[in-house]
Amino acid sequence: MNIDLKRPIRLARAGAWRTYLGGKLIEQLHGNMDAEDTNFPEEWIMSTVTARNSGREHIIEGISFIDGTDITLKQLIEEYTEECLGKAHAEKYGATPGVLVKLLDAAERLTIQVHPTRSQAKKLFGSEFGKTECWHIVAGREINGEKPCIYFGFKEGITREMWKDIFDRQDIPAMLDCLHRFEVQPGDTFLIEGGIPHAIGAGCFLVEIQEPTDYTIRTERTTPSGREVSDFMCHQGLGFDKMFDCFDYTGYSKDETAKRWRIRPNDDTLIDYDNTEMFRLYEMNISGEKTVSSENTFSGIYILEGEGTIDGQNVKKGTQFFIPSICRDFEISGNMRVIRYFGPKV
Repeated sequence: MNIDLKRPIRLARAGAWRTYLGGKLIEQLHGNMDAEDTNFPEEWIMSTVTARNSGREHIIEGISFIDGTDITLKQLIEEYTEECLGKAHAEKYGATPGVLVKLLDAAERLTIQVHPTRSQAKKLFGSEFGKTECWHIVAGREINGEKPCIYFGFKEGITREMWKDIFDRQDIPAMLDCLHRFEVQPGDTFLIEGGIPHAIGAGCFLVEIQEPTDYTIRTERTTPSGREVSDFMCHQGLGFDKMFDCFDYTGYSKDETAKRWRIRPNDDTLIDYDNTEMFRLYEMNISGEKTVSSENTFSGIYILEGEGTIDGQNVKKGTQFFIPSICRDFEISGNMRVIRYFGPKV
């Protein structure tokens, strides 16, 4: 591979098919102002994993390629692991960044779901990573007169037996009533740990940073728009009894839930290792010129708004880069809103 690891590496855009509709705001971010919502509501960023979709196993999607090449980011990292990720990270996690970032634009409520913790993922899927995630709301839109909202965390008094009975009856209003509902606005940030049931509501446009897996347990057999959800897409191969091992049935009041998992940003830091050891997420508002260091670890950069240059390359909203651990200092200039994301704590 003839790729300069001491410079920011531009990545091509990667999308993924999902069971729900959305994506119009992502397309508009990329300049397609006439876009409609489709079953490609997510853009996967700095991705070394592929999407898990029943019936689409033959399609490789969701994984990042080096822009203008047929080389995946995964291949690059596997060949130059220490140079890309840093010695300490490579020794602890091997040839994986241990993180995945997405843009997600929902035109309908996502099905109620849960992801495994690391210990559950190891036991149930043989994976070193679960799927703890964090949502940072970027924008929103009203859908059918409803303001953007999210659902997460069991209310007090919910048991496994009660939850499974509601699932067996497919009583969706009862399912939603088991969870807390929060209206959201741009700038809101929430940590969704493995085991915590949740659903993103219609109208949410957010940045999601997560552990690098696609293990999603779904409790609705039909999406809100009427698409049937296959058995595998519900239980991910675990079966309809074992899937309930993935839920944490500890209940909290709405205030306690917000106190535990709503993150208050600290200046440009949206989520840090004080909140979780799984990842970090920053926002930079560039006005003029700024020197950026690799900090001797890998990271990624995505342009949410504006235009300018990064390391001499012209960039605009929707441009993304992988920053190798050995990357030299580089300049960002222009007027831009930029997110920067890091892997797990070493």
